[in-house]
Amino acid sequence: MTNRIDPRYLVVFGACLTQFTVIGVMFAYALFFKDLEAEFGWSRTLLSACMSAAFLVMGILAIVGGRLSDRFGPRWVLAATGITYGLGFVLLSTISEPWHLLLIFGLFVGIGMSTHDVVTLPTVARWFDKRRGVMTGVAKVGTAMGQVIIPPVAAILIINLGWRSASVALGIAAGVLLLIAAMAMKSPPPYEPESGGSRNDHVTFADARRTRVFWTLCAIQFLFFPALMTIPLHIVVHGMDMGMAATTAALLMSVIGGCSIAGRLFIGMLFDRIGGRGAFLLCLVPLIISLISFLFIHSTSQLFMAVTLYGFAHGGLFTVVSPTVAHYFGTRALGTLFGIILFFGTLGGTAGPILTGWLFDVNGNYLLAFGILAGLAVIGLGLALSLPSEVAGRSWKITSTGSSD
Repeated sequence: MTNRIDPRYLVVFGACLTQFTVIGVMFAYALFFKDLEAEFGWSRTLLSACMSAAFLVMGILAIVGGRLSDRFGPRWVLAATGITYGLGFVLLSTISEPWHLLLIFGLFVGIGMSTHDVVTLPTVARWFDKRRGVMTGVAKVGTAMGQVIIPPVAAILIINLGWRSASVALGIAAGVLLLIAAMAMKSPPPYEPESGGSRNDHVTFADARRTRVFWTLCAIQFLFFPALMTIPLHIVVHGMDMGMAATTAALLMSVIGGCSIAGRLFIGMLFDRIGGRGAFLLCLVPLIISLISFLFIHSTSQLFMAVTLYGFAHGGLFTVVSPTVAHYFGTRALGTLFGIILFFGTLGGTAGPILTGWLFDVNGNYLLAFGILAGLAVIGLGLALSLPSEVAGRSWKITSTGSSD
């Protein structure tokens, strides 16, 4: 008699490895800024614009990816986008014109990023009826580990190989890891109402989109996502502007990643007790405090302290959304609903990095950008307070006409 590995945990492993690779390599791109500025003389507006283009493509295709995963399962969707993602970083080594950078990031990297959340997290949610929050948190720990491990490795590769060879190495490694992760992502069982679950288990996309709660979640995502896309992209070069060496500044990403592990696990474990509304509040408050702190920081030690708080909020916010959607609306149309919410987030995420880069080019610092990000997060906190108070989807329901009570 042989012991078989529970397929649910292979799915969590595949989701975790996908998160590790996609986000770790994406944030390592910030380490290329100085080399690209030195070789081509490109502005940070341009260098940020390519990431914004990738975010926009990610948001648009997240809707498609969610629907494809709902219908056909996660494995081959993730395999196709994973190969595309790795190819994007290989092609990055060939650029010589601004439009090369915008095209490669906007198309190849954007396609690769489009499924890392919207396919993996709903798949985990469907496999785990009782422990969605904690298992989502475990899967999202992969993101934090990627932020801890990959940027310092990328910094070493750039120093020793040059930025072009480093980009090729990162692209090949990413493609291989993402294929391995995709093969671990087994399709969940056919949809069935959860035993003892909420009255929202049968909610269709058509019913959910008629509720205030769904559009409130879209708005909250739009408001906090700019900070989550902007700070990791600009904080490394901001540290270099303050006098840090490249390898030291890369540690800022490692601190964010390490602290976000605590945020992901803590919020994931607590989510199943306090529900989405409470979890959002526990994430948005430290996010706002950290963003305001960036306005008054004048030393590198203070910067490390601020990114510690930011990292906790960052990890929690990337964990809370998928189980919140599942608890309010069930799992029947989870991929599609989550994809649309992510789309609204990426609209804000698209604007955030490029606006921040432009404000730096105009003002020579990031102060106004940090202030705008903090203001948006405050509005998001107000909207989160308006969400129904629910715990694991039991005290809130959608009626047959699509209204909520």
